[in-house]
Amino acid sequence: MIKSLEKSGRTEDEALAAALKELGLDRDDVSVTVVERAKSGFLGIGASPAVVRVEYEAPDEPAEAPVESVVETEGDYPEIRSFLTGLLKRMGTEAQIEITTRDSKGIVVNLSGPNMGAVIGRRGETLDAIQHLTNYVINRGNDKHMHISVDAESYRAKREESLVHLAEKMAAKVIKYKRSMALEPMNSYERHIIHTALQDYEGVTTSSTGTEPNRRVVVSYDRPQPTSNKPQSREWA
Repeated sequence: MIKSLEKSGRTEDEALAAALKELGLDRDDVSVTVVERAKSGFLGIGASPAVVRVEYEAPDEPAEAPVESVVETEGDYPEIRSFLTGLLKRMGTEAQIEITTRDSKGIVVNLSGPNMGAVIGRRGETLDAIQHLTNYVINRGNDKHMHISVDAESYRAKREESLVHLAEKMAAKVIKYKRSMALEPMNSYERHIIHTALQDYEGVTTSSTGTEPNRRVVVSYDRPQPTSNKPQSREWA
C-alpha cells in the first residue's frame, strides 16, 4: 500500500529530512514531490516554507470493502482539467483528459492522444514536470493538499514493469559473473522500484551511489549461505 506524508521546512532538504526522520526511512525508500518551494519574500514579508510530499510503501491493511475507481465528469475537477488543457495547448498538443479517484486522497489523471511521446518526454521527464506543475498550481494556497498523479497512455505502469524486468535481468548477470553492476542514472521513484524488486532476491543486494541527477542503483553480488536451498536466480520466459 502506497501512503504519503507532507512536511514543511525552511528548505526542501529540511522538509525532506523531517519527513524521513518521522517515518524512520532512508532517502531511497521514498519518492519525493515538491509541493511548494520556499519563498524568501521581500525583507521577510511574504516568506513561506518549502513543502514536500513523500510517498512510501506501507503494509497492506484489510479493507472493509473494495473501492472502485470512478471516472469523474468534467464538472467535478474543473481546475485540474482547465489547467492541463491550457498547459497542453501551450505545448502545442491536445489530449483527452480522464480523471479518476484512486481513494479519498489521491487523484489520477490519464492523458491520451496522438502526440503523447512529447508529453511523456525522455524517460518520463516531461510527464514528471507536468505532474509537478499540476500539483503546485492546484494545491497552492490550500490548507489540505491532494496528490495528483498525471500519466499518459499508462506510461508509468509500463515503465514500472520494464524496470522490474531490467532489475531481475541485471541481478541474474550479477550472480552469473559474481561482480557488482551499476544501472543507468534514475530518479528516486525509479530507484525505489529497483530496490523493491530485488529486496528478496537471493544472491544480490542493492544500494544507491552518486548525487542527483546522476544517482544510480548498484546491484552487488552477495554470496548465498551454503545451507540455502533457495534458487539463486529466476529466468524470464
